[in-house]
Amino acid sequence: MKISVLGVGCTKFAELWDKSLHDLIAQAQFMALDDAGIAPAQIESIFVGNMLAQQFNGQAHLGAIVAQQLGINVPSVRVENACASGSSALICGVQAILSGAANVVMVIGVEKMSDVAISQATSALMGAGDYQSEHFAGATFPGLFAMVTRLYMQKYGLTSKELAAVSIKNHNNAALNPMAQFNKKITLDDYFNSPVVADPLRLLDCAPISDGAAAVIISSYDFAKKYGKTGVNIIASTQATDTLDLASREEITSFKATKIAGKKAFEIAGITQRDIRVAEIHDAFSMAEIIALEDLGFFKQGTAGFETAQGKTQITGELPVNTSGGLKAKGHPVGASGISQVIEVVNQLLGRCGQRQVENAQYGLTHNIGGIGTTAVVHIFERK
Repeated sequence: MKISVLGVGCTKFAELWDKSLHDLIAQAQFMALDDAGIAPAQIESIFVGNMLAQQFNGQAHLGAIVAQQLGINVPSVRVENACASGSSALICGVQAILSGAANVVMVIGVEKMSDVAISQATSALMGAGDYQSEHFAGATFPGLFAMVTRLYMQKYGLTSKELAAVSIKNHNNAALNPMAQFNKKITLDDYFNSPVVADPLRLLDCAPISDGAAAVIISSYDFAKKYGKTGVNIIASTQATDTLDLASREEITSFKATKIAGKKAFEIAGITQRDIRVAEIHDAFSMAEIIALEDLGFFKQGTAGFETAQGKTQITGELPVNTSGGLKAKGHPVGASGISQVIEVVNQLLGRCGQRQVENAQYGLTHNIGGIGTTAVVHIFERK
């Protein structure tokens, strides 16, 4: 398969008090159109990734908003898949093109999360877990991920300093990204001075509440050739699903859905892990990045924390990971997060990332999960 990326657009991620849901959508979609160099009338289908607008902003039917703001009447559908909503919307867009249902597709992710109290946001986000066995019992995602982290530490000997290395790296990268929510580097002392959220996870292990939108326009390869826009192409688009609740898992220090989606993506792309030069990995919690790097086959199980602390995943390392700052420091407006990962990889492959630019990047990968690894989406990109 080969689906071309025509253009991308992303707002700043932050607590954007002066921006409405409509404002964020408009900014991202018109940035993407401008980057693609096409008119709204050329869009044939729209997919919108969003999890929480109906609860937080009183707004459902987001597909209609995106189409209305473009002044077009094409099919436009909201996709909800927890924190993987954006990347799942991209899969829908890819499938629409592969099926012949559309030739040019806009995929946009959006979330406006800062308008509600932290307690409401925490409760709503647990909708991505199992309400009956987890949420009703008082579990939260920080609490569940803390359990995963503690078990991993006991099983593999991961140290707190190695866990901290993930957050420190990602904050250092975000300091080079003007669109990131946190543009400040942190130190090991900063990490250990941050409050414990759910032992052993500290505040600096956890992604923030964020507002933002991100959009990508994709097309068939043949359409892109007409506009000279075949520079970056999607060469694999995969998704897998595990059980909703942790208690039903065979293993909780490794996520089966990521393993399945990753293995299939590399098979479809016809490349190996060694070919990937830049990766945006889901890091809503520091532990998630470590587990994903192992599940995707970049490092042996139980070693990704050590390899991170040794600098292997820094911008100048063997496998630069989360050059954008990741969800941890770039921000995590959940519906937009998966698309923002795509934008970072596309910009890296096109050489647009300035001080955080990775050298000689031909292949890039994005990995996005919903829930505690329940849904996993992997995309692989190639620079022609």
